[in-house]
Amino acid sequence: MAVDPKPNPHATAEEVQAAYKDPKLANVLYHDWEAGTYDEKWSISYDERCITYATDRFRAVAGDTGPYAHALELGCGTGFFLLNLMQGGVIEKGSVTDLSPGMVEVALRNAKNLDLDVDGRVADAERIPYDDNTFDLVVGHAVLHHIPDVGAAMREVLRVLKPGGKFVFAGDPTNIGNFYARKLGQLTWWLTTNVTKLGPLNDWRRPQEELDESSRAAALEAVVDLHTFDPSDLERTARGAGAVHVKAVTEELSAALFGWPVRTFEAAVPREKLGFGWAMFAYRTWQRLSWVDEKVLAKVLPREVFYNVSVTGRKPVA
Repeated sequence: MAVDPKPNPHATAEEVQAAYKDPKLANVLYHDWEAGTYDEKWSISYDERCITYATDRFRAVAGDTGPYAHALELGCGTGFFLLNLMQGGVIEKGSVTDLSPGMVEVALRNAKNLDLDVDGRVADAERIPYDDNTFDLVVGHAVLHHIPDVGAAMREVLRVLKPGGKFVFAGDPTNIGNFYARKLGQLTWWLTTNVTKLGPLNDWRRPQEELDESSRAAALEAVVDLHTFDPSDLERTARGAGAVHVKAVTEELSAALFGWPVRTFEAAVPREKLGFGWAMFAYRTWQRLSWVDEKVLAKVLPREVFYNVSVTGRKPVA
């Protein structure tokens, strides 16, 4: 039996330099680097808040909430999507894969802490190490934009699904959404790191070595983020891989315009300066704006202008 590689959270300068020419190596190094702090960075939890978020996102795309007997999460990260769907009753048994050994390690640790039935493998999404017709469901969250050959990964997803099985990939950036989110993030980072140089606000400034490390991580992040998507093109890719009943949906416009500056600001200042009150303000505001996006803006604006795109489909029965 193949032994999975160990995490490498402290890449050498030579490895980082090589990663700029190798997107898969970049994904491994970047996500091993981020694994230990990823849940904190993105405010990921395994409580009612994120259980509700995950199940609501799943229902909005898939049109149901299962239950599914056995599901695989592709590009699992720390297990956010699959583990919260399991806690929400959508999935009974889970498997996780990621190109990053560090992420698989954290996902399995999170599953054990939650007493969930999950196994995991370090794996390339273009070569999934499971047999044909294994899973009732394959899910992923913010993963497709990291995969060099999305069509090849889709074909692998359909191979490991049982006939009639479903896939749900949520939370990838649209072409337009990625443009404004990146610009807002860059502007917020520049403003925050420069304003906090001023004397009265200096204690709001993170240590320079931490800011430098975040800047290096952001530079490598630009290498690992390989794609943005047009919803119609993503549907065509899924159909081209052999999927049926394919549908892409988009979400978050005002919520993204608020959320990206907030997340960037949080990354640029000492965490202890913000506290629970700030966290609840940010979360409640994001919730309200997401409601506006879903109930109002989605009815009058084209789907291409929203930040996130999700796609679902099925493996043909015959």
